[in-house]
Amino acid sequence: MSKQLLTVDGLQYSHWSREIFQQMREGGVDAVHATLVYHETTRETLSRMGEWNRRFEQHDDLIMPVLVPGDILRAQEAGKVGIFLGAQNCSPIEDDIDMVAVMRRLGLLIMQLTYNNQSLLACGCYENEDSGITRFGRQVIREMNRVGMVIDMSHSAERSTLQAIELSERPVIISHANPSFFHEAKRNKSNRVLSAIAESGGLLGFSAYPFHLKDGPDCTLEAYCEMIARTVDLMGIEHVGLGTDLCQEQPVAVLEWMRNGRWSKEMDYGEGSASNAGWPRPLAWLRDSRDFPQLIDGLRKHGFAEVDVERIMGRNWVALLERATTPSG
Repeated sequence: MSKQLLTVDGLQYSHWSREIFQQMREGGVDAVHATLVYHETTRETLSRMGEWNRRFEQHDDLIMPVLVPGDILRAQEAGKVGIFLGAQNCSPIEDDIDMVAVMRRLGLLIMQLTYNNQSLLACGCYENEDSGITRFGRQVIREMNRVGMVIDMSHSAERSTLQAIELSERPVIISHANPSFFHEAKRNKSNRVLSAIAESGGLLGFSAYPFHLKDGPDCTLEAYCEMIARTVDLMGIEHVGLGTDLCQEQPVAVLEWMRNGRWSKEMDYGEGSASNAGWPRPLAWLRDSRDFPQLIDGLRKHGFAEVDVERIMGRNWVALLERATTPSG
């Protein structure tokens, strides 16, 4: 078993339970960016926050909220998993810019401007035409910068992503995706986008979701680490981390909600297809959070220096949150 490092997973959306929290601790995970909502309205988002408050109360021996970056280190010292909340869409603010500050004060640290589709703010990666950032989107980017809410472009189209980076005065992230050079997928990102993210002081969280990987569920740990190494050559070691996109114990109904929300009468299969409509088979070397030590060993065996392994596994995420989440006004 590897000596455990500070470990931060930049994206998970699991069927949260005490068992999963225990698995995180067994795997040495110190903090997780947990998806709060996909298509939920403001009122529904508040209910999801209420559910997390109950979890923090019921499992306070295992988990604690991360409201400021320093809480991650406090969680590590306490032997708990710090949870920082993010939205995979802009639906929590609906059409009300005042909701940005409200949600940030309630603990929403990260928000995507789109989830695959055109939103009120920007264009998603599944649209045929990339309209870029909207008038409302420009206002929201400015407000997110002000209150210290991180802009996440994981599910956004290329022009929208590049415009968001240009407009934002703070680092922009892609919390969970991979380079297109490794695997062509609508969700994966071009070298141009990755370079712009790095230049903004932002971060890419490498996804372990099989649809984002060469050879899908059969992608090897060696190939994954080689992808990381090539991306480091492009972006720099300080701009990469993990965003595994682990979705443990979730029923297919949740996958359908992610893909369809309320917007489609017909079944949309997202990155899957009618013949492959369910959750993909998990990677053999990352079945759940208990397997994080295998990834650490893989990075070491690939030749990463220990200081760089520490950055990839968690230090870069803490530094990003320090740069991007302190309110400026």
